[in-house]
Amino acid sequence: MYRELADILRRELADYQAGDFLPAEVQLAERFGVNRHTLRRAIDELVFEGSLLRRQGKGTQVLERPLIYPMAADSAYSQSLSAQGLGVEAVLLKRRYCFASREEAQHLGIAEMAPMIELQTLRKLDHQPVSLIRHRYCASHAPLLADYTGGSLRQYLSERDLPLTRTLSLIGARLPSREEAALLMMPRHLPALSVFTLSRDRDGRPVELAQSTSRSDRFQYQVVI
Repeated sequence: MYRELADILRRELADYQAGDFLPAEVQLAERFGVNRHTLRRAIDELVFEGSLLRRQGKGTQVLERPLIYPMAADSAYSQSLSAQGLGVEAVLLKRRYCFASREEAQHLGIAEMAPMIELQTLRKLDHQPVSLIRHRYCASHAPLLADYTGGSLRQYLSERDLPLTRTLSLIGARLPSREEAALLMMPRHLPALSVFTLSRDRDGRPVELAQSTSRSDRFQYQVVI
């Protein structure tokens, strides 16, 4: 019974705006002719999915519906989402040097343990955090990246005569770490979308490895072939 009720509520969420609150549980239970225990189990389903959020003392709030991000070879995160009328920000969280793992070395055609530079960015849509991205490059690109302080990395590199094209994307799902959940302001039980991407320059040379962790309640990836 509660799953059928969850399906009804899920459909009705299309009539709400993000940030709206559902009617009180006693009102919903009366409307659907069920007891409050059944209603709570139905709402629990939608909370677990990331469609609703229980806010103590306030009620049950409707969350944003997923956005579609088209993953074409030359698509840029900022441009794709700005075109949907969203305010897009990319905040630089960290810049550090590291060493290439065996897998990274194979992808980039460099020696294992070769020095690399890593930039970690937090992407926000309309001021809400949605994605953490770890970008890694051969350390020889460090001077080119020295002036990057935030914003679209694709645009930054393109303006410096290094346009990149995505040639490989591996999409998966996993639970976020404690740090990731805190930065993305998401519950730890909600799976995060994980995307590993290899991008090359105009001559086909591998340049960037990117690992993104995104809120699954905010994103749907559309693979464009």
